[in-house]
Amino acid sequence: MSKSDPRDIDEDAILKGMSPEEIDALEYELLEMDPENAILPAGYRQRDQTKKSPTGAFDRDALLDHLEKTALEHEDRDDLVPFTGEKKGRAFVPKEGHGKIPDHEQITLEPELEEALKNATDAEMCDIAAILGMYTLMSNKQYYDALGTTGTIANTEGINSVVKPDAFKIFPDEPPNPTNVEETLQQIQKNDSSLFEVNLNNIKDIPIPTLKEIFEAMKGNTHVESLSIAATRSNDPVAYSVAEMLQENTTLQSLNIESNFITCEGMNAIVKAMANNTTLTELCVVLYTVCCQRCSHRRGLTLNYDRLH
Repeated sequence: MSKSDPRDIDEDAILKGMSPEEIDALEYELLEMDPENAILPAGYRQRDQTKKSPTGAFDRDALLDHLEKTALEHEDRDDLVPFTGEKKGRAFVPKEGHGKIPDHEQITLEPELEEALKNATDAEMCDIAAILGMYTLMSNKQYYDALGTTGTIANTEGINSVVKPDAFKIFPDEPPNPTNVEETLQQIQKNDSSLFEVNLNNIKDIPIPTLKEIFEAMKGNTHVESLSIAATRSNDPVAYSVAEMLQENTTLQSLNIESNFITCEGMNAIVKAMANNTTLTELCVVLYTVCCQRCSHRRGLTLNYDRLH
């Protein structure tokens, strides 16, 4: 015997066959109430338990005013046990010598040092505690402020002062990269002798084909010594173009292709190509260490480590 699918039930047909009383009962069951909301009147926090019609219009503000007026007019009842102010019990009297440091634990200092500590202010004591490494006696801000200055008292208040946050510092956004990608590509293709450094960092709208053209042109370029395309959304196809360029270029010394879109395969291709390149001395790829730990060409990276660093 197969069970019927609840999705096959025709709700409209069921509703049409219900009587008005059944529909009212269904609406009553589907009412959404909030019984935990103390601000709502009782009638709005539970289902209607009666069929009686309201005797008048409901005015919430008038009801609140009435309740407040009634509460103010009602006199407070007298306490069953009035407070007389009588003190009961015995007052605490500390024992003689309580709180003093035992003789065998007392430290004798030089007279000059003892005189200096006796006359030191709370702020100076706070700095001394920070220098001695007693960071538990103060806030982190007081501790690092004291360690970051020399010759002056960093803290203006004592150890027991109220901790206040630093004023919020607004740092302006970095200006956009002004490099013209098309003009730079043409200069690389023409092997312009005045172009020694190419910086395309943070230009996120460079098409992938354009990046591949740049590395294609770099194969025969003999003047560019530094190339950086960090945060340009470079991916594996760009990494393969970089690998091909490294096998032919003999001038480039620094390469930065920081990107989170290059996988192990793209990094492996670059590491293989570096085995035949003798001029590159600096390479930066985000997460390249993690990638190489999961891939099969860690030996290739080890062989090039001494030359890159």
